[in-house]
Amino acid sequence: MFESSNIAKHDWRILQEIVQASEKIRAFIAPFSDVDSWYADAKSYDAVLMNFLVIGECVIRLSDECKDRYAYIPWSRIKRFRNMVAHDYFGIDAEEVWQIAQNHIPRLRQDIEQILTLQSGM
Repeated sequence: MFESSNIAKHDWRILQEIVQASEKIRAFIAPFSDVDSWYADAKSYDAVLMNFLVIGECVIRLSDECKDRYAYIPWSRIKRFRNMVAHDYFGIDAEEVWQIAQNHIPRLRQDIEQILTLQSGM
């Protein structure tokens, strides 16, 4: 499964972690119909932010080869968002996080699942 033409085993595991964190984000926002009710639930809000940190940390740990190979994924934007969450926690706009969780995380998950599927030969 991990021939030279395939992604490294290390990257494979990291991509799986991104999928898992993406699913957690989806699950933590699913019960809410709007940003205000989600933001008011501190546990769910913090859980989503934590999983954005996980995704960002995973991106940092991916090999440059993997990021170059799948350059259509906005790795640098993901890393910058992670940095904002980690270093400017009190300056985070809940509406922006909500929009990213609703509109960008599903696509990221889909793209990475496709990479994993193609690499597994399925």
